[in-house]
Amino acid sequence: MAWQGLNVLAVVPARGGSKGIPRKNLCKVGGKSLIAHAAQTVNALEWIDHAILSTDDEEMAEEGRVHGLDVPFLRPAEFSSDQAMALGMWQHAWLQGEAYYHCRFDLSILLQPTTPLRKPEEVERTIRTLVEGSHHAAATVSRVPGHYTPHKILTLDPAGCVNFYLEEGAQHSSRQTIPPYYSRNGLCYAVTRETLLTSGHIVEEDCVGVVIDRPIINIDEPFELDLANVMFAREQDAQAEHPAR
Repeated sequence: MAWQGLNVLAVVPARGGSKGIPRKNLCKVGGKSLIAHAAQTVNALEWIDHAILSTDDEEMAEEGRVHGLDVPFLRPAEFSSDQAMALGMWQHAWLQGEAYYHCRFDLSILLQPTTPLRKPEEVERTIRTLVEGSHHAAATVSRVPGHYTPHKILTLDPAGCVNFYLEEGAQHSSRQTIPPYYSRNGLCYAVTRETLLTSGHIVEEDCVGVVIDRPIINIDEPFELDLANVMFAREQDAQAEHPAR
């Protein structure tokens, strides 16, 4: 195992107190929990040395164990609230992982359960881009649809009248004239040890974007969970129609 001689830790974050969808990480897409989908990705990547589920919830911890994730600790409350930052949670998991496995990790990837339709090759492309480009970090991103870009965003004044968020917005009646914008889609983050533990950064410095050119569902609200199930069923039907040869 290991990636080009570098030890890799995978962290799957799954706190129990989600608000948009209660117990969200135990919800199912295609008959499998979101935690199970993340574990399935981990199990498909032989170069991952160890994989930890970071959770404050015993039921979610057991779900992780069932699907092959290690749960050497329950996440402290300070890293489990609505206001808790991903940085502190990831740093905690990394250091606890090194103590538990008695080793030093060079790289780590973060796989959020809320993007269950990720593909293992997309995670592999993320870490390859990080290492081969000698970057501090990498994150998967998606192109922002034209009608959601800053040039198309409107504001409402006190009288309720619309105004362009950007002054030059009125000049872009066609989305083809708008420059490309990207957003993080949550499929995968990857960082070096120094970046996360010493600098305390994830995407703030020398983070290379890995563009994913397909629709991505990042589940936060109930309709997105429904949509993920629809997309999963569609992918299964497509694979049945055109099996790999």
